[in-house]
Amino acid sequence: MKQNFQHKKSLGQHFLKDEGVAMDIVDALQNVDGAVVEVGPGLGVLTKYLIKKYPTNLTAVDIDNRLAEIIPQQFPGIGFIHQDVLKVDFEKAFPNQTIHVIGNFPYNISTEIVFKIIENKAIVQQMVGMFQKEVAKRLAAKEGSKVYGVTSILSQAFFKVDYLLDVPPHFFDPPPKVQSGVVRFSPLEKPFEINDVKFFFQAVKAGFNQRRKTLRNALKIFPASKNISETILNKRAEQLTVGEWVDLANELKEKG
Repeated sequence: MKQNFQHKKSLGQHFLKDEGVAMDIVDALQNVDGAVVEVGPGLGVLTKYLIKKYPTNLTAVDIDNRLAEIIPQQFPGIGFIHQDVLKVDFEKAFPNQTIHVIGNFPYNISTEIVFKIIENKAIVQQMVGMFQKEVAKRLAAKEGSKVYGVTSILSQAFFKVDYLLDVPPHFFDPPPKVQSGVVRFSPLEKPFEINDVKFFFQAVKAGFNQRRKTLRNALKIFPASKNISETILNKRAEQLTVGEWVDLANELKEKG
């Protein structure tokens, strides 16, 4: 590990330094059958365990010019994409492959990374990521929870989401001001049948846009909502399971 490395606040750099947590995160990546993509390698605490397990199919992604030099020197044979992860074209970078994403994600773009993974759901097989604990809990939340919302549903509509472990601030350099948590996205045993993904996103966002109101009010923007059952319309957005949201969106689309 490089001494006197100046962390860039603008890049959300809080590098994990606990070896035990690093090994737990790497071990959480299971049944790998494609490319492994590490987002935000930092100074390599995850990378050194990843490259032992995946010596021929590991690629790191980071926008930091310094890490673009440090990581390939420290880990010969690793692939490196020197780019903002949100701008990486995964299909072009990893043609004809599934990918498994892992990393201590920069917290300032972590939600955008989730949406990037959902956008690339056709090729992203799995994700194990470090998030701000509040975000991690939201991703894994179930219906009825105060933190269950748009990101919960949009993530769980395409992946099985598991909250794996808490990580306290002193496990990082420099320590963040928040608690952290690790989440895993893995394939659903029985994928949902979503007829129109774009419309599904619109329906869910509309439902939670007026979270305190019933769906009768929140979904008024869809003319077909008047044809939805009273049982559903009398509920609030956070009371519906992911499956019920899929059924509701499909019905709104069909009757629209």
